[in-house]
Amino acid sequence: MIVVLPSCRREVEGFPDDVRGDLADALARLDAGLLLAMPLSRPMPSIGRGVHELRLRDRTGQYRVIYALVLRGSIHVLHAFKKTTRATPQRSIAVAQRRLQVVTT
Repeated sequence: MIVVLPSCRREVEGFPDDVRGDLADALARLDAGLLLAMPLSRPMPSIGRGVHELRLRDRTGQYRVIYALVLRGSIHVLHAFKKTTRATPQRSIAVAQRRLQVVTT
C-alpha cells in the first residue's frame, strides 16, 4: 500500500509530467514488492531507518522523492522537491524527518 501525504502530493503536482510518470512507475514497482537500487533509489539513513530517496530527472532538472518503507508493507511518500544543489538540502532532510515522525507514531 502506498500512502502519499497530502503536503507531499502538492509538492509532486509541481513536477513535470514525464517526471510524475517515472515516479508513478517507481512507486508501482515498490508496491509490487520490488526493491529499487542505485541509480534510481538510495538509502537515506540520515533521515531514518527504512527511508530512501528516489532520484528522478528530465531535461529541466533533477527531482527527489523521499519515501519510507514502514511495517506491514506500506510505503509512505514523505517529501518531494527539485534538487538545486549537490547535497540534499538540510531543510528537505528536516521536513522528511518531521513527516516520518508523524507516520510512525
